[in-house]
Amino acid sequence: MLFDLLERLSSLTRVWFRQHPLLADLQPIQLSALLYLARCNRYSNTPLAVTEYLGLTKGTVSQSLKALEAKGLIVKTQDVADKRSVHLSLTEPARVLLAEVMPPDFLAAASARMGTDAQDLEHLLGELLRTIQRSENVPGFGLCKTCRFHRQTAIGGFCELTQEPLAAAERELICREHQPAELTE
Repeated sequence: MLFDLLERLSSLTRVWFRQHPLLADLQPIQLSALLYLARCNRYSNTPLAVTEYLGLTKGTVSQSLKALEAKGLIVKTQDVADKRSVHLSLTEPARVLLAEVMPPDFLAAASARMGTDAQDLEHLLGELLRTIQRSENVPGFGLCKTCRFHRQTAIGGFCELTQEPLAAAERELICREHQPAELTE
């Protein structure tokens, strides 16, 4: 039953995206890559991280990223410290596009109608995701603020893994190095 519900919601979301006029030029994988890049941090905006997050082959993701770059929706920047590494970032047109289509209208309207039940559902789905990630040993890709490496300091956040300070906004971004805080308890 749970699988059926999740699959149906996924199907409805895919249909909504396919039918949205602003998304007519994007393949589903391209939209997924844009959505990820809009939410990931500076440690997680590489082609490899996109590949791991989407769970697809390097070739498929590489072709999708090339298409997004050709459409002017992402730019590639060479890493300052490691010249072999590339970082991906959204262009302003990509940010405007995502702001127009996210969250999907049908989902926002349904959540509003559900009231506090929507918050409860979000919490439960988050717990379901964390349980699956722990038991199946899949990459976490969680929010920085929920990571065991995150520390709140007097001047902001700090990543114990990279030994770098974090801007306030980075606490809300996805990190590929994420490890749930509860694993250390």
